[in-house]
Amino acid sequence: MKQNIKNNLKCVATVFTVAILFISCKDNYERVGEEAVKPVFPQGVAQNFVLTYTETIEEMSTEDSSNTKVIAILTSPITEDFDNQNFKYRTFPKGLKVDFFDEKNQKSVIIADYGIVYSQTNLIDLQGNVVIESHDGKKLETPQLFYDRSNNWIFTEEVFTYTNPEDGTVMDGEGMDFNRDFSLFKAHKTFGLMTIKETE
Repeated sequence: MKQNIKNNLKCVATVFTVAILFISCKDNYERVGEEAVKPVFPQGVAQNFVLTYTETIEEMSTEDSSNTKVIAILTSPITEDFDNQNFKYRTFPKGLKVDFFDEKNQKSVIIADYGIVYSQTNLIDLQGNVVIESHDGKKLETPQLFYDRSNNWIFTEEVFTYTNPEDGTVMDGEGMDFNRDFSLFKAHKTFGLMTIKETE
């Protein structure tokens, strides 16, 4: 009986000792090499950034000079160029404004609080108080918007407000995609009141 009590006391003492060792252990391992989080720095920073997109009216050879047409003007207080990364991108941390010009040189405007341009996928991600106002007064407001430059297609999955002064309508909804000049668009889900004028 005394032997069993001694064995039980030894087992309890061993369990407490091991428990105390585990509780007092700390992870003092310093992360180095591949485990360490690598800081990401831009390869360039530009302040008072202005970029003008142009295209020539006629195809040019190497020595020709031709008239060019302005397609868009992008302005931003600051831009950071991360083309030094494997997945290249450019950020506009203090917002941006883009003036687009159509074939008739009519101007539409996009503004946002933040923007990212992904160079390899031709996708632009606009975030925070995004507003698109077309030359004829149509207006779209949403917290986030994506622009696919390859297909000239704009889309959002967020809530939006679309105002059309031509027919006096205001549409609220969630999720929308459309082309650049608002001539073709599809709202995924709409709600609220919408006034529609009847034709006689």
